[in-house]
Amino acid sequence: MGTIYVATSKANQEWGADVGLGKNLFKVGLIAEGGPDEALAGFAGQSDWKVLKAAPCDLSEEDALARLARKEKAVDPTYYPKLRGAGGLFKVTIANVENSILVALALDGREPPKNFKVKPVDIAGYLIANAVK
Repeated sequence: MGTIYVATSKANQEWGADVGLGKNLFKVGLIAEGGPDEALAGFAGQSDWKVLKAAPCDLSEEDALARLARKEKAVDPTYYPKLRGAGGLFKVTIANVENSILVALALDGREPPKNFKVKPVDIAGYLIANAVK
């Protein structure tokens, strides 16, 4: 059994905004042993990766990323030389995350807060939920 994690990098988000991908870029990965910090060391040429959320997972990394790719757009590392074949990077549409959270609240019978705003941890939960189901 492995651990699925979602991480973000401020420098990577700035790079994504500069090249036209947008700033909502998140790394999703799965590790069998060790911590996510070891797997993220130097990923995509960045050193400031921060793990937002991690959860146990019974799937392989390929299966989890394929499931997530049905909902969100995976960044193709062959188009961007800076990524150098680094997979698992996703461009997240904030509207999809908002809709998912609002539907979950409605199904629970709760009303959303008046000043509803999506936080990075909410995005991480959304990505993990869609990768494992």
